[in-house]
Amino acid sequence: MPNQDFKNAKKLPPYIFGQINSLKNEARSRGEDIIDFGMGNPDQPTPNIVVEKLVETVKNPVTHRYSQSAGLPKLRLAIKDWYLRKYNIQLDQDSEIVTCMGSKEGIAHLSLATLSQDDTVIVQSPTYPIHSYGVVIAGANLHSVSLKDDTDEFLKDVEEAINTSKTKPKMIIINFPSNPTTQSVSVNFFEKIINIGKKYDIWIIHDLAYADIVFDEYKAPSILEVDGAKDIAVEFFTLSKSYNMPGWRVGFCCGNKNLVQALTKIKSYMDYGTFTPIQVAAIKAINECDSEVSAIRDMYESRRNELCDGLNRIGWDVAKPLATMFVWAKIPEKYIKLGSLEFSKMLIKYAQVAVSPGAGFGEDGDEYVRFSLIENEQRIKQAVRGIKNFFSMEI
Repeated sequence: MPNQDFKNAKKLPPYIFGQINSLKNEARSRGEDIIDFGMGNPDQPTPNIVVEKLVETVKNPVTHRYSQSAGLPKLRLAIKDWYLRKYNIQLDQDSEIVTCMGSKEGIAHLSLATLSQDDTVIVQSPTYPIHSYGVVIAGANLHSVSLKDDTDEFLKDVEEAINTSKTKPKMIIINFPSNPTTQSVSVNFFEKIINIGKKYDIWIIHDLAYADIVFDEYKAPSILEVDGAKDIAVEFFTLSKSYNMPGWRVGFCCGNKNLVQALTKIKSYMDYGTFTPIQVAAIKAINECDSEVSAIRDMYESRRNELCDGLNRIGWDVAKPLATMFVWAKIPEKYIKLGSLEFSKMLIKYAQVAVSPGAGFGEDGDEYVRFSLIENEQRIKQAVRGIKNFFSMEI
């Protein structure tokens, strides 16, 4: 038998969301109607003009060949124009932009390209798993810093972590608006963390996946708006949420030339780029779908309101997020000692509602569950009724 000591795979814990998926599928096999707020997987179709562009392009046999790992020049130009239009940020499309197969792949490959076993990386907690486990897969040391409602307190903790670390951290990975916590920041926060990065010579990696899913007149800033940010920072974005394109796997990384080129280099060994027709369709989305993005945002806002208002009516106190397609809900006091996994199991069993356990995003999330806004308003009302009935049970 060959050696089965797969060290990198062993570094990763069991996928907590898999347990919920199994229970959800078992319930459905029994004929139960499970309302699914679990995975952040947009339920609406991609805009028609994007699909039509894909179909048109795929009919050209030339596009069936290997593509370009760094991204088609016209796609990188569209990304450059997107940043200029949205944030008034100037980027060089050849040296400061690289496309990815979604931001998840990009962040994982950037970690592989830039980190070694002697490096330490600070990551906010709770956070989307690849922010932490990209570091782990790369063999580097992870130092989690708990998010605080007061972002200045969080930044103090980040600086303390830098000063108390056995080896000076090489990188800080952040994500605002945040998945899962939905926490949002102003550009002033980015100014402060860029100052910290420059003070200690540390790279800053920012995931801006929810740039467009914003409510109540909030505008999510880009870290690249900060003067001099490109000296030490890059930012990731994905078309998955803004354009209802999760399965298409298109994203990009922009900013510091050294980091962008490191990612570009490792990707040149790892892949041949996203299928050309998908890249061409992505150009159409970025250049021509602003109105569709607004409609998608309005849909999520309506669902947010329905869910938060409904939960508050039945005594589950939740705040309306300023951004993202999630609601981060603290477990009611009666059930909090169960932890997020057991509470999530109970929601499936007694309310026919599936959510994501907060522990799947780090230990700091274990008193919370995450609702993804991927069910329509009628299904949300049904879910609230189910949860209300569960809360009234003597279990």
